[in-house]
Amino acid sequence: MSELRILALPGSLRRASFNRGLLLAAQEILSGRAAVEIFSLDDIPLYNDDVRLAGYPEPVILLRDAIARADALLIGATEYNFGPSGVLKNAIDWASRPPDPPLQGKPFGLVGASTGGFGTVRAQLALRQILLFVQGLGYPSGLHVSGAAKLFDEQGRLTDETTRQNLSNYLDGFLAFLERVGSG
Repeated sequence: MSELRILALPGSLRRASFNRGLLLAAQEILSGRAAVEIFSLDDIPLYNDDVRLAGYPEPVILLRDAIARADALLIGATEYNFGPSGVLKNAIDWASRPPDPPLQGKPFGLVGASTGGFGTVRAQLALRQILLFVQGLGYPSGLHVSGAAKLFDEQGRLTDETTRQNLSNYLDGFLAFLERVGSG
């Protein structure tokens, strides 16, 4: 059996993002059990249906192809103003359009870290609604990390062992979910 392929999408463009840090930690934790590719959304242009109808831009083609090749998505759900980041919502908009929208039927998991006390709960709820609407297949659990400024170093790397263990437990459940739905 080939190795499980998980595409990780950080919802922030910031290099030292806590959510990118969660995905880097997930990549380390899953080493040997799944190949985790972290995909940057830096070059994805703002969604414009006129542009789509003229032909998908190259960065969008790369995103759509990466999603199509992946067995599942793991999303670092950055929360801005009680909702998901614009860059993440924008990427979802591009990946949900025809022909052959790669998000359709794609299993996904949501993790998120924030400096506040709710750990991206609201962003994850909104993303779950959006991704289910475009016919993604959601892992029912989420990981919500609060107080992130004390849990990551200046480069955005997870340093807190309790959070690392919570992430590991979440990922164990996510892999079991993927196996149940036929992606693992």
